[in-house]
Amino acid sequence: MGNNELGAFLRARREAVPPEAVGFPAGTRRRTPGLRRAELATVAGVSVDYLTRLEQGRDRHPSTEILTALADALSLSQDERVHLHRLHKAEAGGVCQGGPPLSRTLRPTVEAMLARLAHTPALVVNQLTEILAHTPAYARLAAPFGLLDGDPPNLARYLFTDPRARDAFPGWAQVAAEHAAGLRASAALGDRYAALLADELSIMAGTTFTESYAKAMLPARVGTERWAHPEGELLLAYETLTLAGTDDQRLIVYVPADEATSAALAEPRTTHLS
Repeated sequence: MGNNELGAFLRARREAVPPEAVGFPAGTRRRTPGLRRAELATVAGVSVDYLTRLEQGRDRHPSTEILTALADALSLSQDERVHLHRLHKAEAGGVCQGGPPLSRTLRPTVEAMLARLAHTPALVVNQLTEILAHTPAYARLAAPFGLLDGDPPNLARYLFTDPRARDAFPGWAQVAAEHAAGLRASAALGDRYAALLADELSIMAGTTFTESYAKAMLPARVGTERWAHPEGELLLAYETLTLAGTDDQRLIVYVPADEATSAALAEPRTTHLS
């Protein structure tokens, strides 16, 4: 959807940093959130003009030293630094445009691992958030919402186009934003399949998707989600693990995040959760 992902990422991170975090007063006359360009330029030791050209895409080949200075000034996490480096390589032609193949096949070892997790809500997705496989415990959570409808089911498409999604997730905006961020991260690195799905959702969901996509940075690998399940609200913590190989597949595992959820998932006679 965009052709200046490096600049967009730098600007998004700049606008996410509170001025006081790097020693500037917050003030009351700021037109945009976060740091001004001049403030970031000062901390990073680069010129305002050069930073402007980077953010606007008029210069797409910063040196490693410049990127390191900006990463330090923005206090980027390790994952964000890796993503910044990959964006830089993509701009320079160092990343294969087209991205990883679209794989819907699991290795036997992954299937065996899911089988051993049968009583734990877990699923495997690809870069499009297509659900390639899941445990029976995940089906018991997701099926009542229609989340497993589709061939294959797709988390991002469900969240942005299915009216049931907002009822399923009380924190819908955050959950949807994480999936938009995942799509953008893949599309930014040249994944044509992710870019095509983003274009599709832009048409199908309109500003509901495009506004979330425009603000997206990197998706969280860990977090919590609230599910408004028919048996009562559930609070689930999740971990996202990238599987080895070139297929860009991820294993997502959910565990109870509070005692009520733990009890609900353990109850053997519950209609939907047993």
